[in-house]
Amino acid sequence: MNEVLTSIRRAPYQSLAAFMILFFTLFLSTIMFVSLSFFYSLLGYVETRPQVIVYFQTATEKNTIFKVRDKLMNSGKVESIKYVSKDEAYLIYKELNKDTPLLLEMVSSENLPASLEVFAKKPVYLSELAEFLKKEPGVDEVNFQKDILDRLLTLTNILRKSTIAFFLFLIFVSILVLATTTLFKIALKKDEIELLRLLGASKFYIQKPFLMEATLFGAAASFCSFFLILTLVLTLKPFLESYLKDIPRLTVSFLFTNLTVWPINLIFLAITLGLSLLFGLTLAIFSTLLATQKYLKM
Repeated sequence: MNEVLTSIRRAPYQSLAAFMILFFTLFLSTIMFVSLSFFYSLLGYVETRPQVIVYFQTATEKNTIFKVRDKLMNSGKVESIKYVSKDEAYLIYKELNKDTPLLLEMVSSENLPASLEVFAKKPVYLSELAEFLKKEPGVDEVNFQKDILDRLLTLTNILRKSTIAFFLFLIFVSILVLATTTLFKIALKKDEIELLRLLGASKFYIQKPFLMEATLFGAAASFCSFFLILTLVLTLKPFLESYLKDIPRLTVSFLFTNLTVWPINLIFLAITLGLSLLFGLTLAIFSTLLATQKYLKM
């Protein structure tokens, strides 16, 4: 460790440059990971909501509604259908307006329509189902969420593609800066390294101080960037809780399990820190090996 600290003192500006490029790379990469996890989990949540909701006129008989339901099920394009009666709609209405008694006094179960909540097997079926329902007898209104899904899917795809491009650019710039910084430090120790090579020192022995320094920078940058992002997340938590108050839980597929993204939890934070640390160490060590190998081959 003393050798690493000595190396940092010898070239403080180069060491600072190496740390800062790692810090910004890991900071932006971690933000990208958190953002993509959030957007994909939100997309998954929206896709599990009723994609088409059809409200019937208040005078429509149950038999008419059930006939429409049977037609939908027989179409082969529907995953499931939930029937919401007038009484159930009134209970939902009471829960939503429990803080405004005046609204509750003005409405009874007879004033509210029965409805069907339709889950399509594939998003491509949504337009067909909506158009079919609009033509059925007794139908008053059809709420169609395809536009919301399309916008969210488009936004997520744009974010994913731009993230990949920006991520590759960050890696390229980081490796370039880190390798150049390491080569500069090697030049400062050129005579010492030549002496070690004459004495028969192995390549790993010569590389070891540089690898230790890279490991220190990678770990420090990972922890600093993670705790800065954690501070931002905790600062924004009240806003997120207000904005997502109707969404109890958001999950995203990660490896072989579903990872809970919201509410903020220790498992998600630990995985984020672990990935940031792994990426930081890999980037720093790879850049150092690239620079030292190039020099030792000369």
